[in-house]
Amino acid sequence: MIEKYLEISPEVKKALEEGKPVVALESTIISHGMPYPQNVETALNVEKVVRDNGAIPATIAIINGKLKAGLSEEEIEYLGKKGYSVMKVSRRDIPYVISKKIDGATTVAGTMIIAEMAGIKVFATGGIGGVHRNAQETFDISADLQELANTNVAVVCAGAKSILDLGLTLEYLETFGVPVIGYQTEELPAFYTRKSGFNVNFRLDTPEEIAEFLKAKWALNLKGGAVIANPIPEEYQMDYDTITKAIEDALKEAEKLGIKGKETTPFLLAKIKEITGGESLKSNIQLVYNNAKLAALIAKSL
Repeated sequence: MIEKYLEISPEVKKALEEGKPVVALESTIISHGMPYPQNVETALNVEKVVRDNGAIPATIAIINGKLKAGLSEEEIEYLGKKGYSVMKVSRRDIPYVISKKIDGATTVAGTMIIAEMAGIKVFATGGIGGVHRNAQETFDISADLQELANTNVAVVCAGAKSILDLGLTLEYLETFGVPVIGYQTEELPAFYTRKSGFNVNFRLDTPEEIAEFLKAKWALNLKGGAVIANPIPEEYQMDYDTITKAIEDALKEAEKLGIKGKETTPFLLAKIKEITGGESLKSNIQLVYNNAKLAALIAKSL
């Protein structure tokens, strides 16, 4: 039944059939993450990093109502040029986008769902969504967290985006039994910076150890994913105080303008980019490359 909706590219299909390592990549970063042509350039570079580290990339999106696991260069270019006019797609949006036969850029949750359908176990992204600040009043909690609780895909990320309430995000993940693994770190990285003031659940120092952890988890049928928190390389991290102030200013402006729901994250990231004179975008790109590399190495060991 799924075959009717899902299209796996020939290269990804062959890799999966032969038991070769495959890494899923999301498409929100292409359509909503940065301007054209930088978005296309970055997406193709991320794929190259995965290949250079011995795995096959599978960028995931919805095109003309078809779930795609593995995009051609032309399809990446197409999504990049369309930019914000492509709908951002999480779990609840998938049936709508399919039934209307339109395009969709998948979020962390949307990508995890399609990756699992295709049989892909490891996914590299920038940062996961989480519990927004003031969620005790707004109930604004990203669908990514429920997906991590239910879908068997490991997500390699630079922690949760620092615009979120990191303490509450960790509490929520704990409630739903989602392990947060720090790669060579005991501290949860906060996207642009290596420090956050919060600890991960477990520190593991090699891709092989992480793969063993995941094998044990899924062999025991302990459903759900895992957060593999991979700190941004030191040379690309931003100054902690600078980024904290930029986030505070961006949050105040979002509140003033009444920006809510899934519009919040793109607004805040764009605002932070503006405040930091584009430095935050450079950091963002480098941390995605770093996550793609680790994801490929984990996939090779699974």
